[in-house]
Amino acid sequence: MSELLRNLRPAQIRLIAAISEHGQLQVAATSCRMTQPGASRMLGELERAIGARLFQRTPKGMEPTPTGALLAQHARRIEHDLRRMAEDFDDLHSGLGGTVRVGAVTGPALGQLVPQVQRLKAVSSSMDISIEVAPSVALVQALERGELDFALARLPPQFDERDFILEPARDEIVQLLVRDGHPMLGHSPVAIADLHATRWILQQRGAPIRAAIETAFHDEGMTAPPDVITTSSLLAIIALLKDSDAVAPMSQEVIDLMLEPPVSADLRRLQLNRLLTVEPYLIIQARGRHISKAAERLLGMVQDSIRHF
Repeated sequence: MSELLRNLRPAQIRLIAAISEHGQLQVAATSCRMTQPGASRMLGELERAIGARLFQRTPKGMEPTPTGALLAQHARRIEHDLRRMAEDFDDLHSGLGGTVRVGAVTGPALGQLVPQVQRLKAVSSSMDISIEVAPSVALVQALERGELDFALARLPPQFDERDFILEPARDEIVQLLVRDGHPMLGHSPVAIADLHATRWILQQRGAPIRAAIETAFHDEGMTAPPDVITTSSLLAIIALLKDSDAVAPMSQEVIDLMLEPPVSADLRRLQLNRLLTVEPYLIIQARGRHISKAAERLLGMVQDSIRHF
């Protein structure tokens, strides 16, 4: 059996990864440039050779069995490495600077990643760099799929840390953003307890910054604020702050950017009488995954920046 799996054809590997990603045989077949009958025949032959079902057909589509999930996980990694090999080969022979795919949660994206990307592009303008800003769960899932070289994020508890290379980075300072003219600005620095009845604009439950705010109220013997609007959209937050006395907690890096021209948009920082921080974020890489020389270069720059921050 192990000999059979070691000798899977690239087309079989691509099909397993595609079915796992799309959950529909027709879509997976199209992405692999195959007909649906051809894809169905290839999957059936593979399942018979292995002696196990890889996917179950359900009303929601094709869902992997435990065996299918295992094969799909490795198939995605193999497909990623083959794609990366082709990209590196093209970079080597075309003279291009290389390709980098990196992700971060919002604060580190602005405070650490963006400045280093700008530095790197200043000396390697042909380098193709993409930045994904998203919650930690989405970023770690992207690392698993081979879609990111590294990420500045936190490792959610549902992931196995043994699958990743984890390097401690730094914690984030949480500050408060309000509109210019907000009535509490005249009482700055304010106690968190004095803001309990205020309308808060928070991220989804479980998000680190929201958890820090709720913990701060709990420390004062109070419940979480009852008047909350939930959103992680910066545009929505600006619109909500502009015409109300709401308060929006954000990382210090985000607020620094929001208060600098030309972004400022008549917003102000509301000082608290205590320091609020969230758990440190990490530099995360998928273990056993090759990254390009360009990605290694950016990773080194980010590591140096964090060490000397």
